[in-house]
Amino acid sequence: MKHLLKLLDCSTEEIIGLLDLADQLKYEQKHNISHRHLEGKSLGMIFQKSSTRTRVSFETGMYQLGGQALFLSNRDLQIGRGEPVQDTARVLSRYLDGIMIRTYAQKEVEDLAEYGSIPIINGLTDFCHPCQVLADLMTIREKFAVLEGLKMCYIGDGNNMANSLIVGGLKTGMKVSIATPVDYRPDAEVMAFAEPNPNFFITDDPMKAAENADVVITDTWASMGQEAEKEVRMKAFQGYQVNDELLAAAKPGCMVQHCLPAYREQEITTKVFEEHASEIFEEAENRLHAQKAVMVTLMGSIEE
Repeated sequence: MKHLLKLLDCSTEEIIGLLDLADQLKYEQKHNISHRHLEGKSLGMIFQKSSTRTRVSFETGMYQLGGQALFLSNRDLQIGRGEPVQDTARVLSRYLDGIMIRTYAQKEVEDLAEYGSIPIINGLTDFCHPCQVLADLMTIREKFAVLEGLKMCYIGDGNNMANSLIVGGLKTGMKVSIATPVDYRPDAEVMAFAEPNPNFFITDDPMKAAENADVVITDTWASMGQEAEKEVRMKAFQGYQVNDELLAAAKPGCMVQHCLPAYREQEITTKVFEEHASEIFEEAENRLHAQKAVMVTLMGSIEE
């Protein structure tokens, strides 16, 4: 495993290995056991989209692993003035031990990996959000002890979260049920991967998707960069709210996840959010542990 660009590139064994390591690193952090596997190493963090959880969790994670993280925004880099990404990749590869990038186009992440000589970690693109979904899978497995055979239901926009949840869920043996409006389906590449799998189901009926679900997941209806579409999206996603009525179709005591930020009374009711807040914020915390596992796997060695 040279990079984490998207979960489509990862094998089931690699995903489970990352989750196992994340569990170990979380245990060590909670019990004050030193795990400075990246002593003296540096991670460059390129942000072309704003962030709360991604920046804080990667920066804190590198510190806990003994390394340092450098925050690099468009204002800090010549890439913001039009320097080709391939030149940025080759320069940064001579200074750093890894790069995390949070940006719009998936091609920008792929180009960094093609031209750079150090590990590249996808912190989010419009296509996928692999680090978030590793944290989601980790949180689900903490509750149920397994992933294989569980039913994951996603309600809402067929966006980067939907894309990565479909891939991560199916690769770990979960049943994945998706409800999106017809005009907001997941990416064609992801659909081509998922549709032959008997564990995959997609519909425009949220209630049907939620039937007997162990886990119900949602995301904002208008992601960063889609603000101009907000009014249109508000109409398109009416009926795709995670609320008591929808959860009544799921299994009793089902888990609810949200990658945050959450817009209460839009994609999720305040009541449901607060009743499942402990699960949602455990999911947010697990970004830290899952990403530490990614960084250790790509940039270091737990044997060191």
